[in-house]
Amino acid sequence: MSQQGLKKEIGFLAALTTVIGTVIGAGVFFKPTAVYGVTGTASLGLLAWLVGGVLTICAGLTAAELSAAIPETGGMMAYLKRTYGNLTAFLLGWAQTIIYFPANIAALAIIFGTQTVSLFGLNANEHRMMIVGIAILTATFITLMNFLGAKAAGGIQTVFTICKLLPLALITIFGLLHEGDVTFQLFPIEAGPDKSFISALGSGLLATMFAYDGWIHVGNVAGEMKNPKRDLPKAIILGLSIVMIVYLLINVAFLLVMSAAALAGTDTPASDVATILFGKMGGKLVSIGILISVFGTINGYTMTGMRIPYAMALEDKLPFSKWFATLSDKTRIPYNSGIFILLVAIIMMVLGGFNTLTDMLVFVIWIFYTMTFLAVIILRKKEPDLVRPYKVPLYPVIPIIAIIGGLFIVINTLFTQTFLALCGIGLTVLGLPIYMRKNGLKKLKNS
Repeated sequence: MSQQGLKKEIGFLAALTTVIGTVIGAGVFFKPTAVYGVTGTASLGLLAWLVGGVLTICAGLTAAELSAAIPETGGMMAYLKRTYGNLTAFLLGWAQTIIYFPANIAALAIIFGTQTVSLFGLNANEHRMMIVGIAILTATFITLMNFLGAKAAGGIQTVFTICKLLPLALITIFGLLHEGDVTFQLFPIEAGPDKSFISALGSGLLATMFAYDGWIHVGNVAGEMKNPKRDLPKAIILGLSIVMIVYLLINVAFLLVMSAAALAGTDTPASDVATILFGKMGGKLVSIGILISVFGTINGYTMTGMRIPYAMALEDKLPFSKWFATLSDKTRIPYNSGIFILLVAIIMMVLGGFNTLTDMLVFVIWIFYTMTFLAVIILRKKEPDLVRPYKVPLYPVIPIIAIIGGLFIVINTLFTQTFLALCGIGLTVLGLPIYMRKNGLKKLKNS
């Protein structure tokens, strides 16, 4: 079994829209509530969005060096394997297969179901089973569409990324031009009443991380890109810059229509703003925009997620590796891996817990993100002759900023959400017996 079986069909535009489409999703519509709730002011809330964007760009600039130098299907898993060895790479792949990708797909599909129910004027709390049913059907449909091939999946990503930017642009433009009674000040930057500046900023930054997450996973399809060494770094850097600008502009638009306190008090900030701007139909239009946005985001996670167990199976690191590594004869898509990710996601949909799932996946993945940033420095010393078509600018300043930011997120979560963090670590460590068993069997066979 070889990665050469994958077709190289993904170009720069599909890679760029995968970055943008995977990042811009539910977060931009729902996270303003959390951000302004914990910061208490517009100025500190906007600073959290700005710092989150800068940190994410530093992370993208850093990880892009590895993406270009090691353009292998599996993305971050390949980088960690080369730097730290097989065990670390396995634990990342295990965490992505069991927690990260299924939890993202499940949480986003539940949001899709919730928005669909709300669009028809139904009470979400009274139609839980309907929401779960819609979520399962949506995730299944997207998975089946991805089975048509990487080119088809990339096409879906391109179309839905363009569509999702339209409602964002409308809200931003009309919000910035809106003449109402709501005003806010940028300076002095301060926290809300009875809030510590540092802790409020930290909590606000953590809230933005889910909205900014997803950028690195375009590296998972590097093995199917036409020119990954040239296109992958550009896709990550340009895509993240666009995302940060979009997030800042739409939040300014929000704050010109509703106060920070009002945004903190609603679960549907985008819909409420649109209703004020465009009337009752505005809320429905934004709900449709949210549906389009979330659909594209689920597609991005589905397309990249199924490549993780496939890459692990190529090296016989999973039980039933031959099954996981099976490719479709016609499309060369790892459909069995896609089926497994879908089944785990469906279980999570039934169990529920959107906030718990998203908080856990952000904590777990940032442990490995931080190790990836550090890997850039380690490989610079360990493999100075490695061909690097792209090198992170201002080295080592930008990688160090990314590392410090990653450590802050992980340590902050450990102290503020200890039980959730321990659950994430526990699920990740559950992969150790499988790793030890597979390696033990290999040693017996070779002896």
